Amino acid sequence: MLDRSVEIFLDDLLEFVEDGKVVPIIGEELLRVGQNGNEILLYRYLADKLAERLEIPAASLPPEPSLNVVVCHYLQAGGVPEEVYPKIRPILNQARFAPPEALLQLAGIDRFKLFVTLTFDSLLAAAIDQVRKAGRALELAYSPKNAQDLPGPLEELRQPVVYHLFGKLSSQPDFVITEEDMLEFLHHMQSRSVAEHLFDALRNNHLLFIGCAFPDWLSRFLLRIAKSRQLSLRRTEMEYLVGSLTNRDSDLVVFLRLFSRQTKIASCSPAEFVRELSARYESRTASSAAFRSAPNSAAMHPVDGRESAAGMKPGAIFISYTHEDKAAALRLRDFLENEAGIDDVWIDHRRLEAGDDWDLRIRRNIKNCSYFMPVISAASTRRLEGYFRREWAWAAERAMDFADSVPFIIPVVIDDTPEDADHVPERFRRSQWTRLPGSTGNEEFRQRMVVLVRDYRRRTHE
Repeated sequence: MLDRSVEIFLDDLLEFVEDGKVVPIIGEELLRVGQNGNEILLYRYLADKLAERLEIPAASLPPEPSLNVVVCHYLQAGGVPEEVYPKIRPILNQARFAPPEALLQLAGIDRFKLFVTLTFDSLLAAAIDQVRKAGRALELAYSPKNAQDLPGPLEELRQPVVYHLFGKLSSQPDFVITEEDMLEFLHHMQSRSVAEHLFDALRNNHLLFIGCAFPDWLSRFLLRIAKSRQLSLRRTEMEYLVGSLTNRDSDLVVFLRLFSRQTKIASCSPAEFVRELSARYESRTASSAAFRSAPNSAAMHPVDGRESAAGMKPGAIFISYTHEDKAAALRLRDFLENEAGIDDVWIDHRRLEAGDDWDLRIRRNIKNCSYFMPVISAASTRRLEGYFRREWAWAAERAMDFADSVPFIIPVVIDDTPEDADHVPERFRRSQWTRLPGSTGNEEFRQRMVVLVRDYRRRTHE
């Protein structure tokens, strides 16, 4: 069971996921594979098997050694680095591990176009190929010798891409297994302009680090490279760090709180987090599909999200809501259509198609609607980020063109949120609030909306 702080964390993250603005970055902690009826970390398994192939006695190694520790022990005994890399691929080929359930769940979130993995195996690509039937994943890799780039900007990708940031498994030393390898990769990333489409995607989107159990210094360095600017500078993109070890490094936590306030930490099991993220995403997708197939949705709210060619009618109402209040927004729409007889109520039920075209449609509808109806609640005032905040800002901007006596913004409060609540736009506060507990319409509200729509239509025809 995730604690409440992680629950809120998930709610915010899902808004960005549905916008297509999140790039997941996968680490070793998420890769748990089956062995003899038990689960073991893949890279723990590889370290043990590599030690066997290098004929290193287990007694000479510390408990649960990493690949770096095994290789360092081999080098101290006079081994040659180049002899290590070809030994790892046969270990994986012989094991033939199936993709872990967590990777299958991540692959099922179809809003993810780009996956960045900090591991050199191909289990993530295999998970995508297994779950997504539309096409195979394109695997690309970074290395100092050959820094591959995305085929184009993130929004133009036509197939899912798995990008191996620290190299992909091969017989050559083109992937990271030691701390020196890591140092060389990071040095190359920050010293040259390479993989421009990839780093544009990392800089301009929210990043979800899952199971990346790295040392303090490396976590800071990765964030700095990904964002391509000083972390303390103000930015709109967030970084989410999820892992069972994440919150144990007190120095890193203090650093992020002081210098990278857009970076949020969730200390929990990566697999449990992914399971909950996947379940909530599927629930939202199912709700949207059910809404699109509803009997009265085809005419008023076409399944592709486009308004009718004729545009919004005089008296049209735009309902804006946070995802937690979706059920309340749908009840409001049904009441306005069925009880008040208002035949043009626009609600953004897809929450949301990604890209500038959809932004333009939303903004155009807010510009053309006759009334803007924000659903206000404890959930909406608590959420400091979300697409609905854009809608509210666009509506408040348009309201500046109206005299205060002209009703354009009609706030509907569905709980006991006070009118002086934080994070409500000032223009909304000056409007007359309607209180409908549980979004249940009443006769007074019905009559008011009938009068407002009728008056608007009369004004526009005079």
